[in-house]
Parts: sequence; C-alpha cells; structure tokens
Amino acid sequence: MRADPPCPETPVGVIGDVHGCAELLEELLGRLDEAGVKHIVTVGDYVDRGERSADVLHMLRARSSETPETLVCLMGNHEKMMLDFLDRPVERGARWLRNGGLQTLASFGIGNVSDTASEDRLASVRDEFREALSEDLEDWLRVRPLSWNSGNLWVVHAAAKPLVPMQEQDPHTLLWGHGEFMTSPRPDGIWVAHGHVVVEQPEMRASRMAMDTGAYYSGRLTGAMIRPDGDVSFVQAVA
Repeated sequence: MRADPPCPETPVGVIGDVHGCAELLEELLGRLDEAGVKHIVTVGDYVDRGERSADVLHMLRARSSETPETLVCLMGNHEKMMLDFLDRPVERGARWLRNGGLQTLASFGIGNVSDTASEDRLASVRDEFREALSEDLEDWLRVRPLSWNSGNLWVVHAAAKPLVPMQEQDPHTLLWGHGEFMTSPRPDGIWVAHGHVVVEQPEMRASRMAMDTGAYYSGRLTGAMIRPDGDVSFVQAVA
C-alpha cells in the first residue's frame, strides 16, 4: 500500500468545523494569512451549536466572494439540514432544530420556537429565517461544493468511501460519513482532510487528516497548513 505524504500543488490551509465560533474563525484565518497560505479550504458546518452562526456565514461569504481563488467553502451536513428546513420546514424542521438550528435562528434574531413547534409555526419561522438570511446568502449556500482537491490531497466534510475513486463518491458519504472511512486507509495514495467526526486532537492516519476538535464546546478551532513537499503542521485558535 502506498504511503506518500499529502502533497498539494501549492500550500493549502484547511479549517475544521466552525459551528458558529466567529471569533475563533477570524483568528485562524488571520494566522493562516500571516503564514503566507494562499489557498484556504473550510470543510463546512459553519452553523448551529455555537452562538454566532450569522456572523460566520457573512464573514465567509464576503471573503469567498471577494477572493474566490483564495477561499473555498465546502458544504457541511449542518448547512444541508438548514437548507432542508428552508425547503420543507414541516418535514425537516424538528431534526435541524434539535441539532443546533435553534442557536442559528437566534443568531439571526429569531426566537420563540422549539423542535416541538406546530406545523404553522415551523412554516412561519421558515419565512422569517429566509427573509433574515437574504436571498444572496441563501443562494451562496446552495452552491457550496462537496469536495476540493489539489495533487493527492482531497478535502471533504465528512468522509470518502476508501475503495471508491474520489470522483465517484456518493454525495451522502461526503456529507454524512461512511463506516469504513475511519478505519480503512485508501490504496491509491490519496489523503482526505475532513471534519464532522470530533477528535480530541487533530490527527493524521490511515490516509485521513481529521480536524474537527469541537470548537463550540472545546474552545479550539483547528486548521492545517499542508505544503507541496508533504510537510503538515496543525494550528489552532483557542478561546
């Protein structure tokens, strides 16, 4: 089995799950900028659980729109749940609200709702949220990519099935995970940087690079600097 290091074509910074931690995101972006990293990829899960989801979304949209060649923002499963709520509030609302949607709504100034709200209330909250979110921001969220790659480095939100070529991965796997991903290395020399699964410390093993350190409760947002020569260093913003 090949054991090549991750070697992107240019230096790349990858940032793990943010979950509403705007201050930590701002600090980590600044540290990667100071280190001279020209391409940054965020793995998704910008919203829910933390208190400043609205600020995180506005920050990332503004920067990625101004300099799309330097910041790529992937879709996470929490963005997918939020968009599902916008599309089908009655059917999908309770699930999102139970998994951090209440905090996201509060960051946009919307309250007086619970995961047991009536169908009419869920529909009215959806309308309030859509207005607060703005059409431009909703449109930006809907076109977030599910993966990014350079050289033998791929970045996804949750997982990639180890024996399936990266170009043929199921979108559900990329967003929600796969049972073999955490234990089975890939045989093709590709490294997959990801979030979604919380780890105590960032780690590299079995052709994976895990960077979700639970920022919303641990106070530690993790990123990685990955260079074309295979050098990898982790960096954290700490509350």
